[in-house]
Amino acid sequence: MENNRRDFIKKTAALALGTIAATSAGNKALAATQFLEKEIIVPEGGKFSLPKLSYEYDALEPHIDKLTMEIHYSKHHQAYVTNLNKAFETLDAKTAATLSDLDDIFANVDKLPPAIRNNAGGHYNHTFFWRVMKPKAGGIPTGKLAEAISASFGSFDSFKKEFTDVALKRFGSGWAWLVVNKGKLSIGSTANQDNPLMKLDSVEIKGKPVIALDVWEHAYYLKNQNKRADYIFSFWNVVDWEAAGQIYEMAK
Repeated sequence: MENNRRDFIKKTAALALGTIAATSAGNKALAATQFLEKEIIVPEGGKFSLPKLSYEYDALEPHIDKLTMEIHYSKHHQAYVTNLNKAFETLDAKTAATLSDLDDIFANVDKLPPAIRNNAGGHYNHTFFWRVMKPKAGGIPTGKLAEAISASFGSFDSFKKEFTDVALKRFGSGWAWLVVNKGKLSIGSTANQDNPLMKLDSVEIKGKPVIALDVWEHAYYLKNQNKRADYIFSFWNVVDWEAAGQIYEMAK
């Protein structure tokens, strides 16, 4: 069981969970499609673990406040990690042996216990979310991603409006996504902790994530109360377009 889980995590680190990571302590340049393995697993335990944030809890202020970041990361995300480990322990050996990488788990998520779907989704979604934000970011994308956004949506402003509208209209809890699928960008949302990588009929948007926005209330309620629009407005000031551009280049 531990070997299956360890293999899964290591392969995941080279796939979509491995979107970006700091390449060294003294170099903040980002490497697309890689997480440092030590950020994914406990070295000797072989279990899922909470990936280390690349910035402090207060680094995204005033746009995302320190207390929200601390609770969101250390409580909510940690709970998904903890419960994912517990859920894997309930799988029989035959099922566990079929889950060799992230593609496997999301491709077969309809056949797996809901706890795997919810917690694997929650772990992936949050890990991705932390990695497409950074302090003193925002602005507009450049390079190939900027060209693709203009080609797909007419302009960056049109893209931003459509993404904002989708995030606002997500009923209840969920996520808004910019994804690339066969070279084409699209915008959509998913409920709860589902994501565009899951092979589920209920997931209407499919593709590889480029940016993501958590629109669960716990992501913004302490600062913005029920004003989701204010939170979305703040998000545009912390989007790491450099990272998103690298992700797009690798995923298209």
